[in-house]
Amino acid sequence: MWSPIYLVFALCSEVRAVWPAPQSFTSGNSVLWIERDVRVTYNGESVWWNSFLDASNSQTEQKVLGSQNSQAPGHGAFTSSSVVQSAVSRALQTIFTQSLVPWKLVARNELAKFEPLANGVRNFISCLNITQTGTDTTFKPLAGEVDESYNLSISEQGIAEISAVSSYGVLHGLQTFVQLFYQHSTNRGIYTNMAPVSIIDGPKFQHRGLNMDVSRNWYPKADILRTIDALSWNKFNRLHLHMTDSQSWPMDIPALPLLAQKGAYQIGLSYSPADIEEIQTYAVQRGVEVIIEFDMPGHTTAIGLGYPELIAAFDAHPWRTYCAEPPCGTLQLNNSATAPFMETLFGDVLPRIAPYSSYFHTGGDEVNAQAYLLDPTVRSNDKTVIGHLIQKLVDRNHAQIRAAGLAPIVWEEMLLDWNLTLGEDVIVQTWLSDASVASVTAAGHKALAGNYNFWYLDCGKGEWLNFGNGASFQENYPFLDYCSPTKNWRLIYSYDPLGGVPVAQHHLVLGGEVHIWSEQTDPVNFDGVVWPRASAAGEVLWSGRQDARGQNRSQLTAAPRLAEMRERMVNREVRAGPVQMVFCTQHNATECSV
Repeated sequence: MWSPIYLVFALCSEVRAVWPAPQSFTSGNSVLWIERDVRVTYNGESVWWNSFLDASNSQTEQKVLGSQNSQAPGHGAFTSSSVVQSAVSRALQTIFTQSLVPWKLVARNELAKFEPLANGVRNFISCLNITQTGTDTTFKPLAGEVDESYNLSISEQGIAEISAVSSYGVLHGLQTFVQLFYQHSTNRGIYTNMAPVSIIDGPKFQHRGLNMDVSRNWYPKADILRTIDALSWNKFNRLHLHMTDSQSWPMDIPALPLLAQKGAYQIGLSYSPADIEEIQTYAVQRGVEVIIEFDMPGHTTAIGLGYPELIAAFDAHPWRTYCAEPPCGTLQLNNSATAPFMETLFGDVLPRIAPYSSYFHTGGDEVNAQAYLLDPTVRSNDKTVIGHLIQKLVDRNHAQIRAAGLAPIVWEEMLLDWNLTLGEDVIVQTWLSDASVASVTAAGHKALAGNYNFWYLDCGKGEWLNFGNGASFQENYPFLDYCSPTKNWRLIYSYDPLGGVPVAQHHLVLGGEVHIWSEQTDPVNFDGVVWPRASAAGEVLWSGRQDARGQNRSQLTAAPRLAEMRERMVNREVRAGPVQMVFCTQHNATECSV
């Protein structure tokens, strides 16, 4: 595993251009141009790159990779060379077709002072030499199993080099390389004005994720693929798909066809096995691991649409008594049919997950004891009784997950509310407070951070429930949601996943996830709700909350870089929201600071 080396920046304390901030960055002000005939090598061999490759077209990419992939046990159809070559094609395609004319980032009408002269003598980058010093042993790593660090340099003579231990490091290096270039406003040439460049970089945290709820609103596959792209640009390495919940079951399970036939919002609004495979493959090629969650035993109402005999408190009312949000429904814990159902469910899914991921998330949040008064196999709200039955369910499920070669993940309630005995391999995902993270690590378990007071992107839209004109209207006016206000990027950026955790337990905090729940988010507004706020969490997870001097990272130096990253994302067809108005970005945020 990479051990971070924190160096003082040679030029200044502010990293120029790059998001998330590298651990060490030095640069100059010499101009180098780059053209499509740049020579690329990988471990000394010339790399062909397809200048016509549409980086958003996964089918095209599959054809490009088809002749290079070889099957390796436990790896899926991936090789280091195929992963790197497709990444080179995407990076150069981005540089030559989607580079940024940075007019929003320099003073009004002074772009010509920033840009090099359009005519005259030009010095070019002649080659990009990529060296991978280690051998990839897995393309579905457990947290910390792969060295993601990289070094990047560009000499004044036009020699660009990326070196990394793993292909993951190469991918991250290429993402940084892309950010060093701009498009000229008049001659459309591509240049960097930062040579020579020297970057030493690697992640602070091993698990850097987005939790995307695809159960409460339907997201076509293309939206998930675009999100994977954006995650990779921001150096995230996990996409957690909250696949199922009370409202819908949008994933086809051939062994249990009624789950999606009855549980999806409409026939056809579900992910086929081929869809899931494409999503996972697309992600691996970009250094992102997809983690699928089936939430249980609560949040399982949708199962009851096809298999009603398995669900207690189905659509029970008043719903606030029996669940966190409607429709209510929870697995019948003592039903003799539950275990065989789970055996069939996981027996279908896990073999299709295992080639691409080392994790499976079994949920466990917001289990309501009152619902088990309506469970004919339990008829009790005694937490001791219920906890014993949940323990049996979790033990059974986790044993099958382990047998498939995967590690389980659960929500914090399974440990902290229900006091379950969990295996050492189980990761506990927290969401309620910093105290939750500290409690998980104090118990010796590995934790994921993501306090909803900081890292819930859906907050601040107001209630999604409707209220009549009676007492409830007055009590809930002005109809704020439970986690208001909106978490702006500055608040997200201020969050420290290690806050409140004793130093001796820091190693147990694997990282964290920023969350987007979908009660009021769908494909129409998704990009603007998630980005660039998730980018702020991405820098915390990659670079750390503190800088090389041990100081909390400043909004003053982050804002210009984040604004530039936002413009690059928009150029790449992710409709990220603005960081500040153009007046502020043109003044490098100095006029818009307090």
